Amino acid sequence: MKEYRFRYGSGEVAFSLDPALVLDELAIKRFPEIPDPASAIREAIRNPIDSPPLRQIVRPGQTVAFIVNDPTRIARSYVFMPILLDELNAAGIPDASMRIVFSLGTHRAMTEAEMAEEVGAAVAARVPMYNTDCYDETQFRFFGTTSRGTKVGFNRLVTEADHIICTGSIVHHFFAGFGGGRKAMLPGVAAYETIRHNHSMMFDPNAVIGRLDGNPVYLDQIEGVEMCRPSFLLNVVLDDEKRFLKVFAGDYISAHRQACAFVDQVYGAQVKQEADLVIVSCGGYPKDINVYQMQKTMDNAWCAVRDGGVVIMLGECREGSGSAHYEATMRECRTPERVEASLRAKFEIGAHKAYAVTRLMKKAEFILVSRMDPDFSRLLLFTPAGTIEEALAMAFKKLGPAPTITLMPTGALTVPLNARPVK
Repeated sequence: MKEYRFRYGSGEVAFSLDPALVLDELAIKRFPEIPDPASAIREAIRNPIDSPPLRQIVRPGQTVAFIVNDPTRIARSYVFMPILLDELNAAGIPDASMRIVFSLGTHRAMTEAEMAEEVGAAVAARVPMYNTDCYDETQFRFFGTTSRGTKVGFNRLVTEADHIICTGSIVHHFFAGFGGGRKAMLPGVAAYETIRHNHSMMFDPNAVIGRLDGNPVYLDQIEGVEMCRPSFLLNVVLDDEKRFLKVFAGDYISAHRQACAFVDQVYGAQVKQEADLVIVSCGGYPKDINVYQMQKTMDNAWCAVRDGGVVIMLGECREGSGSAHYEATMRECRTPERVEASLRAKFEIGAHKAYAVTRLMKKAEFILVSRMDPDFSRLLLFTPAGTIEEALAMAFKKLGPAPTITLMPTGALTVPLNARPVK
């Protein structure tokens, strides 16, 4: 027997398997970390992609709004935010002319402590920081309607600044292709109806992971963001240890596209064969903060399991489902088919996550090891297990004593690019 250790919440879970049963271990590829991230960040903003250097864009007397990731998306913003502020100070822009707006989308508001943790205490003491509330239309300025019918509204805290600087990290996204780039604004600081209509395009067969060209969700986002174009972008690519691999800065479209090509190299994997059993970790907190975030890991594991197989999910879910709308949908619709029919009839954010999760359950059984109450896990159509040992016993009882097993220790990041997407 061999012991394996997977991340779970802020800790680890250990379990033992016969290594002869392990068909494959899918993980992100190893790239060298940047030895001096601060120098790499300065180099990127001073020699950007398809853009003048940041110092030449912002002029004295102008104001700047930085859009920064919330806690559900790791970017290590506390590393680059002081560098960005100092760079603008050197260009004659005082701290009083800058603000930070967090890219919440439909997520919950952040506490003051969470804000300070994201950007660092020193930055938090220098510039004002704000949440956005996508449901309060008085907070938004509306710019028009895209060719796909999305009414475009962005938070005034962003639109009233002379310059918008988007920041964040980039990973794959299950229907928008990739995160990062334009997503800082849409959905990040967009009005609810803007987000809702844009995300309703997730049913389109071209709205899949790893695809930007022809993806209506991405194209609609770009069309909307062009109505209030950001002045600059800083996106980073991290590994599973949160180490910096590359920094991309410049034009928010072209710099992002170059970054996405690198993300494919780092996070892309090849499935040799669909396994009877997939054991997968999101990679720990915050990737497993709730089911809303954990779903991305489920998508990747789905690609590696055979029809009728089993996926064991290690996801702490300390904040439960992550969406009251998701829970309400599951209480009303008790099967994947009913969830899909309900969402197609009336698309709602939160309810869309119920569809994203349950559509995967048509292929395999998902046994979930989490902190959630077992009855609540069952409501969400998971098979609950109190421990990894209990989950393994369930899986072996169903599959027999010698199932083929694929391990995915960094499931939120590892994307099987050769597997067909699920719709």
